[in-house]
Formats: sequence, C-alpha cells, structure tokens
Amino acid sequence: MWLLNNLRQLSGGALALLLSTAALVPAACGNKESEKVSRKAAETPPEEAGRVKVEPGYFLFPIKPGKPNFLAGSMGELRPNHFHGGLDIKTDGRTDLPVYASADGYISRLKQSSFGYGNVLYITHPNGLTTVYGHLNRFLGPVADTLRARQYQKQTYEIELFFTKDQFPVKRGDIVALSGNTGGSGGPHLHWEVRDAQDNQLNPLQWGGFPEIQDHVAPSLQAFALEPISINARVQGRFAKAVFVPNPLPGPGVATVWKDTIPAYGTVGILLQAFDRYDNAWNKNGLQRVEVKVNGQPHYTHEVDGVPFPEGSREINQHVDYEWQKTNGRTLEKLFVDDGNSLKMYTTGPSKGLLNVQPGKLYNVEVRMSDSYGNTTPLSFVIRGQEPMYFKTRSAAVKRPALRYEITRNILKVVAADPDTASQGGNLTLYRGNRLLELRPSYTEQSQNVYLYDLRAGRPDSMRFGPVTRRFDRQALIPSGQEFAFSTSNMQLEFKPQTLFDTLYLQTSYKEGLWTVQNPRQPLYQPLRVTLRPEQPIADKERSAVYMINARGGRLYQGGKWLDDAISVPVKTYGSFRILTDTLPPSARLVRKSAQGLTFQVGDNLSGLASYKLYINGQWRLLKYEYKNATLFTDPQDHTVPLRGPGELHITDQAGNQRVIKFTI
Repeated sequence: MWLLNNLRQLSGGALALLLSTAALVPAACGNKESEKVSRKAAETPPEEAGRVKVEPGYFLFPIKPGKPNFLAGSMGELRPNHFHGGLDIKTDGRTDLPVYASADGYISRLKQSSFGYGNVLYITHPNGLTTVYGHLNRFLGPVADTLRARQYQKQTYEIELFFTKDQFPVKRGDIVALSGNTGGSGGPHLHWEVRDAQDNQLNPLQWGGFPEIQDHVAPSLQAFALEPISINARVQGRFAKAVFVPNPLPGPGVATVWKDTIPAYGTVGILLQAFDRYDNAWNKNGLQRVEVKVNGQPHYTHEVDGVPFPEGSREINQHVDYEWQKTNGRTLEKLFVDDGNSLKMYTTGPSKGLLNVQPGKLYNVEVRMSDSYGNTTPLSFVIRGQEPMYFKTRSAAVKRPALRYEITRNILKVVAADPDTASQGGNLTLYRGNRLLELRPSYTEQSQNVYLYDLRAGRPDSMRFGPVTRRFDRQALIPSGQEFAFSTSNMQLEFKPQTLFDTLYLQTSYKEGLWTVQNPRQPLYQPLRVTLRPEQPIADKERSAVYMINARGGRLYQGGKWLDDAISVPVKTYGSFRILTDTLPPSARLVRKSAQGLTFQVGDNLSGLASYKLYINGQWRLLKYEYKNATLFTDPQDHTVPLRGPGELHITDQAGNQRVIKFTI
C-alpha cells in the first residue's frame, strides 16, 4: 500500500582577495586551400544558422588580418559552468597588438572592469549583429577620451557605457583598441564574439572560415560511455555507467571500432569525451558538431553554433555529466537531452537521444565528431540487447555487513556488503513510519548486493540489511520548475522556478556553526537563496557575512543581508557555509612611486577588497586594479591629475573595514 499510495500522490589572504573581490563585478569569460570555408557555410543557409544573412568574408579577422594566426579557444568549448561563447585569438604571447573592427558599424557599448571580460568593446553592425572584443589593454580614439571623462565624473574605474549609432561610427579595418590580458583572462589574447540582437552568442566560423586560421586536424576521441537511465536498465548487467577508453588512444581523425559488443537493456544514454585542435596549436578545443546514427538512421545531433547569453550558458552543467566531472575528472558530454536542458542546439526524435534497448536485438551505433572546418572523426560500436538476470560474484575481502547508497535521477541505489555465501543475496528492508518494503537484490557483484528503488513512490525513513540499519537523510523532494521553500530550526532555503535543473532530493545538516546544503557535486541552474539563523547572537552584524567553506578549509565571501537575527544570501553552488566576522582592515603597500606612476600591493585577510580611491592633492585620481597579482596602479597615459604632492590611498574591504595610506610624491 505504501508504494501504491505514494504513486497516486505524485505530481584567507591573497586567495581570499582573488576570490572574494569577484563580488565587485559579475564575471562574466582537408584543404586544402587557405580560403577553405567551414562545413556549416556549405551545408546550412546563413539565415538559418545565424538568423541573419552573412556572406563568407563579411567579417574581417580582428587580429593580424591576412596573416597566419592561432586560436587558444573555440566556440562552444566546455568551460567550468559555461560554454565558451566565442573565439580566443592568440596575440603572440604579448599585449598591445592592434585590434581591428570586423565590419562597418558603431561602438554601441564598452565596459571597463577588473573581472570577467575585463576591458570590452561592442560594435553593432548594420545587419543587426554585434561583435564583441574582450580582455583589451586599452581603447583607442574619441571613445577612450569619453570613457576617461566619465570615469572622472563618476570617480570610478569600474564603468559601463552605452552609445547611439551616431556617436562613434567605425569602418571595417579601423583600429579600435589594443589587445590585452585584463579581467578573467589567463594569458594575453583577444576574446572575440558575434552576437545577435537577442544576445545569443554565435559561432563566427559558421559563415565561412578565415584564412588566418588553418585547421586540418580532426577531433581526438578520449572515451565514450553508456549509462542506464531507467530503473530496469542495465549496461553490462549493472546499473552503473560504463566508460570505455580505447587503448592506445587513437590519433586525430582515426576511426575507432569497439571490437566487443556491449550488452545492455532498457533506456540507455550515450556519452562522449573528445577534443579538437587547430593546425600548429596544442590547445584542446571543443567539438562543434556531434551526430549519432543507430542502425543507419539519424538518432541525435548537436551543433554548438549559438548559445543564449548569459543564462543559457550555465546549461552546460546539464549538457555534461556534472557529477562525474567533479568526482572522476573526466568531462563526458551527454549525447541525449537530459531533463532540465532547454538548449536549442539539439536535433532528436521523441526519445531525445535515448536508446530503448530490447533483448535479442543489435544496435549498430555510429558517432561522428566534427569541428567547424568539417574535419571528422568516427566512432562505432555495437550494443546487444540482453535482458537482466540475477548474478552473484563473491569477494573474500567482505567480512561484515555494511550499507551505503546514492541517488541517480529518481533512483535510489543501495549497496550492501554481504558476507553470506548463499546463492541469493539477502533482502533489504525499507522503512517509512510503521510500514516496510522488502527489496530483493538486482545483482550481487564482489559480495556487494545492489538494490534499486524509485523514490517517486515515496521517501523511506531508513533501511536495514541484516544487523545494519542506516537512516535515509534526504529530507525533502524539491521539484524543479516551481517555487518551493524548505525550513529547519536554523536554516531556510528558497527555490525559484529556475533554481534547479531537475528534481532534487535535499540533504542538509548543521553542526557547530557549519551549515551544509547538499554537496557541490550537483549543479544549480540559477542561484538558491539561503537564510541562516545562528545559535548565538552575532555581536557585530555589520562586519559579519556568509562564507563558503571548501574541502580544504578555504573561505569564499558570499555576503548577505541581515534581517533581525538571520542573514540571507543567494548562492550559486551547493556547499558548506559559516558566518564569519571580519574586523581587520585590508593591507596596502606602496611598491613603486614616481611622477610617472604609482603601484600598490594590496591584500585582505578574509572578506576581500570592495573599493579603492586614490587622491592626489585632494583630487580623485584614476586607479586600476589587477586581481591576478593583487595590485593597484595608475595609467601612465592618464595625465588628468599630475602625480605630484601629498597623496592618500583609501581602501575598504567587503566588511567595511578601511585603511588609509598617506605618502608624498
């Protein structure tokens, strides 16, 4: 009755400075012939691919046009928490290369920031597309003068400006900026994007290749995997992901044929790990297109030619196996559309790329991995439908009963160490109140009984195997796509319709001032609002905030607003949190002083730098911040306020602690 009733009811220091100051600004970042165009330009009408007709050659390459160049990053490359939204163009390992306007248009926007895209310029073109130029060292021309005037007017380095089409027109080939290494850049390069009017990031290579970039290198396969999705599904007789790694690994473009048939049953998903390279470059880039055929028929395709910005980019965490990436370090792309993934880059049938494997049938699977230049690498393997049967293998190492469990989608998988030598593993008992449910093992591997249970039939309170009992510590089922609130005596969680990708079985805990919400191996789509209520009153609320505590004890400032005796903050990842009080002011040391420029080394012990102001002879002076080496410095080309006379540096951390450094030039 329990099962039936529930089915009916279903419906510190430099590191701290580097990390915490990110709260200041949201992060954003075979030819054969040199004229060879991309596969997309040949196969897909431009108006369908980019929704705007763009002829090959419309865009000028923005760095060293007409000369050989190299890419450090491709469109759609898999990055932590986002798809890479453009091309990273190498700049010879240095800064200050000329950056050229890719087409006629006007400068519609620019932003100067210490984080994300750093110094970034936007040029809007007559066809409605906008090109984006990021991580610049400096802007050039009249727009640079306007920027500096606005910075002095508002007395801030961090600024964003918008312009009309008549203010700063540009022509194709105009030098609009110098390349740099600003913001979240990990080395000198130009980040270049093409966006449509809806801010979708489009693949610049889809309308034709650039002769500056040569690519005759096909993708390289690293691994593929099969994963059982439904409760009755199996891969190689087990309810577990099976990863297949060729040995040795094949080279670029080498066809891989997996020699052994792979037994499976039920609803199964395919996953893939691969990368691409360009000519004479060792950077590992992403794939542009992956297509799957089953028994010769189209089954699944994805093409990374357009990614919604910024929200859609986080859906990478549902496109890849996020938990496997966090626990095993291998990034597997799902070749099926998982629940909660609303990206439009997929072409599938009603099965959304999943396979329904029937006993006694063979499924010839062909996977083709392609880059933007049409270089392709094939993979093929055969799945053999095999109905699950109970089996048992023993391990002499198992001496005593034990219990552990994990949750995959809605499936509870319990593993019980079973030293019994009987041919059939013992039953598992699930308890809910005064009701119980007996589960027989699906299989027993190395004396480990595996039990499967669909949690949509109701959450158990505990489970028992022989003399071992374990509490089921998932406190609530949190549905996706709707508002939901969960509270304990010292915590409240507020879920919005887009907080979750899929159903969550929530686990929280509290002990000695440490709140834990779920675990960081699962992704959030949009931020989760967390409200914490400390056991003891906080004496100095103004300087107290929420900090995320990582596995090594590191502290990352989250902030928060106090309301009576509780503090509330939106968080982007699950994890552990503490309320900490920062009473020490930030540090600053003048390391270079002359009439040509000033440089300060800065730091903070806990919350991180929040603001900084430099005054010379009582006048505000523009100052830049570089978080990568924790320095503040003046611009040698800024002569608005001469560097002569008495000076003061005012720096404030996120907790409001301030320090003033006085000096004379």
